[in-house]
Formats: sequence, C-alpha cells, structure tokens
Amino acid sequence: MSTTTTDLTALTGTYTIDPAHTRIGFVARHAMVTKVRGAFNEFEGGAYLDGANPANSSAKVTIKAASIDTRNAQRDEHLRSNDFLAMEQFPEITFVSTGIRQTSGTDFEVTGDLTIKGVTNSITVPFTYEGAATDPFGAVRVGFEGSVAINRKDYGVTWNAALETGGVLVSDKIVLEFEVSAVKNS
Repeated sequence: MSTTTTDLTALTGTYTIDPAHTRIGFVARHAMVTKVRGAFNEFEGGAYLDGANPANSSAKVTIKAASIDTRNAQRDEHLRSNDFLAMEQFPEITFVSTGIRQTSGTDFEVTGDLTIKGVTNSITVPFTYEGAATDPFGAVRVGFEGSVAINRKDYGVTWNAALETGGVLVSDKIVLEFEVSAVKNS
C-alpha cells in the first residue's frame, strides 16, 4: 500500500512518531545576515488519526530540550542555558493539539498548545499529508510535513546582543519545522 489519496479513511488509527525517520527542527536568523538551522534529537509522541472525520484527530509531542543540536557545541550549551531554554528548570518542550481542520485534500491545520520554558501559547501549524506506505516489515507509515513561525519572546526567550552595525545577534522570529513519519500501532 502506498498512497497520497485524499480518501484517508483507511488510515484511521493510533500512530507513534518514529524518531529515526522524523525531524523536528528550527531556523533562526543570526547576526541578521544568515540562518542557523538546528534540530532536537530526542522526542516522542503520537497521534490518533480519524480519516473519516479529521476534526476528531489529535496529536502530542514531547521534546527533550537538552537534545538541541545546531552542529556547534558552544552554541548548543548557550541555547540550553537560562539565556534561552533553561533546560535545567524546563527539561521538556511540549505540543498538545486542541483542534485539527482539513483545509483541502491533503492539507491540514493543527492547532494546539506549545509550551516552551514554562510558557504556553496556542499556535496553528499548517501540515501537508505526504502519503502512506506499508514498509518492508509490514508496518503502515504516514508522513506529514509542516512549518510555522513563532516569536521566541512570546515564550520568555528574550536574550540577545546588539550588533555595532545595528540590529541584533538572534532574530525574534523562529521557524519550527516538522517532517514526521509515524507508524500505525497494531
């Protein structure tokens, strides 16, 4: 079975995110001249998909803040510190859906509560259903991709440094990126 059809009824069920085939990442502007990309390497989560009525679907993800990875150890330690994620006090970042709406055949809006550094705000992430397939081990997999921009200051992540040329070292706008592969529970 491999499908990107808009008839999602066969996909109804409970799914677990496959961390080996999923990326939860982010992009921030650095020094106002380039972008820094990073990801979280440790997370878990799942979803209930109702293919007949997507509004009955739900999702939850828990991310280990300490697993942040920008391919620069010094920067990663700074991001884990109280200046940014304060991971000692707030070891997890969570997202819990509060509503899912199908906007077109393969497009969805997932609204939910994002909690970073103890601050919770509602966000809406547009997702695209990328398809489903049965892998060589007989497991049904689904794929979704989405991204959303948030303002890090809305979550109490306010550290910055002024540049002598004007502007700041780290942008307020952070783009969260989700490339999700989930396996249907048997």
